[in-house]
Amino acid sequence: MKTFLIIIICAVSVSGQQNKVQLNGDLMNDKYIVMDLSKKSFIVSENNKIELDLKSPFLAGLFSFLLPGAGEFYSESYIKSAIFIAIEAAAIYYGLSYNKKGDDQTLLFENYANVNWDAAKYARWTIDNIDHLNNKIGANVNPEDYSDLFYDQDTRTQVNWDVLNQLESDIGGWYSHRLDKFGEQQYYEMIGKYPQFNPGWNDFDENSLFTYVTGQKDPVTRNFDYYSGLRGKANDYYNIASKAVIVIVTNHIISAIDAAWSASRYNKNVSVNMSIEKQQVGYYTEYFPQLNLKIGL
Repeated sequence: MKTFLIIIICAVSVSGQQNKVQLNGDLMNDKYIVMDLSKKSFIVSENNKIELDLKSPFLAGLFSFLLPGAGEFYSESYIKSAIFIAIEAAAIYYGLSYNKKGDDQTLLFENYANVNWDAAKYARWTIDNIDHLNNKIGANVNPEDYSDLFYDQDTRTQVNWDVLNQLESDIGGWYSHRLDKFGEQQYYEMIGKYPQFNPGWNDFDENSLFTYVTGQKDPVTRNFDYYSGLRGKANDYYNIASKAVIVIVTNHIISAIDAAWSASRYNKNVSVNMSIEKQQVGYYTEYFPQLNLKIGL
C-alpha cells in the first residue's frame, strides 16, 4: 500500500504544483490530503466502489448555449460562470434599455413631424414651381397633366398620393425619392433626410425658389435640421440595442464552446489524478489510492 501511496502522492505533487497543493511528507496525512482534493471528482456507487464523476461536454455546451455560464457552473468553473452570466445580464439590460429609448425617441420625432411637416404644402410648392424645376433639372413636366393632384381643388390640403408619386418620378433630378404613405417608416425617414422634401416644413417660405442641384445647394430649414437630429438620436439608441443583441448571441456561442472545453478539461484532470477503492477492515474503512491511466474524454 505504501508503494502505491508514494506513487500517487508524487503524481499529485507534480500536478499540484499548478494547483499549489502542499504535502508534508507524512504518508498517513498526505493520503487524506490527496483524498480530500479528489472528493469532488468521485462518487460512491451502491457496490461501495468509488467511481469517477465525469462531466458531459455535450451537456455542458448545451447548458451554456441555452444560458451562458450554466455549462461552466456544471463543469465547476465558477469564476467563468459568473463572468458569462454577468455579460449576459448586462447585454440584456442595455439592449432592452436602449431599445426603449429608441422607441421613445421615435415617438418624439414622429409627433414633431406630424405637427411641423405637411405633404400638401410639399405638393403645392412642387406643382406651383414646375417651371422653376424644369429649368433647374431639365425636366419637361406639364402641370396640367396633374390636375387631380389634390382631392380638394379649392383648398389643396388633401393629396392624391399616387399622382404625387408620379409627379416626383416625372420631375427626376433631386426629386430622387417617392414619398411613402403617411405613417410609414420610410415616410418619416425621407422627410428629414432628403432635401427634396424641404418645402414641406412649416418654416419654409412657399414663395422661395428652393434649388438643390450641383453648384447650387440652398440650405434646408431649421426644422428640417432639428428633425434630422431627432431621428439621428433614435438611430443611435437602436444601434446600441442592436450591438447588445450581437453581444448576447456571441456570449451564448462562446460560452457553449468554453463550457464543452471546460467539461473536457475537468474530465482530463480527474482521470489523470487517481481512482480510489475502499475496503472495510474490521471496524474502520481503509482507502486504497491507485493511479488512473485513462485519458479523459
